[in-house]
Amino acid sequence: MDLKFIDPAKLEAAWTYLAQYAISQGLNLLAALAILVAGWWLSGRVGRALTKALRRTYVDDTLRPMLTSVAQWVVRILTIVLVLSQFGVQTASIIAMLGAAGLAIGLALQGTLQNIAAGIMLVLLRPFRVGQYIDAQGVAGTVRETGLFMTELTTFDGVCLRVPNGKLWGSAIMNYSENSTRRMDIEAIVTFDSKIQSGLDALEAMMAAEPRLLPEPKPEVMVTRYLERGVALNARYWTTSADFWSVQFGFFTKLQQTLEDAGCRLAVPVQEVKVPGGGDAPQVPR
Repeated sequence: MDLKFIDPAKLEAAWTYLAQYAISQGLNLLAALAILVAGWWLSGRVGRALTKALRRTYVDDTLRPMLTSVAQWVVRILTIVLVLSQFGVQTASIIAMLGAAGLAIGLALQGTLQNIAAGIMLVLLRPFRVGQYIDAQGVAGTVRETGLFMTELTTFDGVCLRVPNGKLWGSAIMNYSENSTRRMDIEAIVTFDSKIQSGLDALEAMMAAEPRLLPEPKPEVMVTRYLERGVALNARYWTTSADFWSVQFGFFTKLQQTLEDAGCRLAVPVQEVKVPGGGDAPQVPR
C-alpha cells in the first residue's frame, strides 16, 4: 500500500485515539488491581476485627468462625463487583453473570454446596460445640472448629482430623461431653464354684472406697446373667464426665485382685481341640 495516499491528519488522529485508549485502559487496569488488593486486604482486616469483637461477646465458639468467613466473602464479592465496574460492566450484567456462574458452579460442585448447607445446619442446631468430644459413626475427636466446608477435630491420640460437614450432618452423632455425668457398667465373669455373694460384697466395697463416684444414682452390684463358662457379676456406678476414664481405668487395675481376694476366680474361655486318631488333646485357654 502506498503511504502517500494516507491522510496524515487521519493517521495522527488514529494514533492519538489509540494512545488515549491505551492510557485509559491502563489506568482502569491499575485502578482495578488497586481495588482488588485493597478489597482482599480489607476482608482480612474485617475478619480479624470481627474475630476479636466476637471474643468479647456471648456468641458461641462454634458460630464465630462461620460468621467471620461469611463477612470476609461478602467483602470479597463486593470487591469483585467494583473491579468489573472499572471495565464498564453494568451492575445488572454483573448480577446476571453471577447468577449464571452460581448456577453452573452449583451444578458442578453439588457436594461442596452440600457441605456448606450442612455446616450452616450444624451451627444453627448445634449438636456439638467447640471443645466437646464427639463420635459420628467412627469419626471421633474433640471439636476444634466448624467452618463452611469442614469441621476440624483433634483425635484421642492428638491428630488433627478434618471432616466434611456433610459426613457429620448425615451421621448419628454421639456427644460425650454434652451431659455432665455418665454411667459405667463393669462386668466380670467368674466360675460357677466361686463365692458369688462374697464377690458382690467385694465389688460394693471397691466402689465405696472410690470418692469420685456420685452418691446419686446410688452404685449397684448384681448378677446379670449365667453363661456357659460362669456367672456374670456387674458393678454399676455414675461419675462425672471429667472423671469417667480415670475411674474406669482404676477399677480395671484392681478388679481381678479384688475378686480373687473374695474367693472368686475369673472364668477363662477354653477351647477343646480333638486330633483325629490321636486322642483328645488337653484343653487350652482360648
